[in-house]
Amino acid sequence: MKNWFIMLGIDILIPLLMLILGWLLAHKTPRKNAIYGYRTSMSMKNNDTWVFANRYCGKLWIKCGFILLFISLILMLLVIKASSDTVDIMATIICLIQLIPLVGTIYPCLLYTSPSPRDPKTS
Repeated sequence: MKNWFIMLGIDILIPLLMLILGWLLAHKTPRKNAIYGYRTSMSMKNNDTWVFANRYCGKLWIKCGFILLFISLILMLLVIKASSDTVDIMATIICLIQLIPLVGTIYPCLLYTSPSPRDPKTS
């Protein structure tokens, strides 16, 4: 049972980080810097795209964080009485699955910060 609590703690770490960092990006957007924030060449083009990209990424991370937290808790509850090996395997699979939305949020943010071909400002 001790192993299950440790693995649960590890599995809720990514969703909690996504919730906290997502809230910070969405509500306390950092000034343009070289250390943290949603930093792509397009998002750093000007201050408007920087603010938009960080807020959009933050909102996505908050949504994904809540969904991942719920799914992680449900999946870990399914193996609460299982052997230590089963709990370890389930926890590893959950962590690997959590990486998909963590990294996958880059693409939608990139889409919305890139200029549209029909945008008259880019012509």
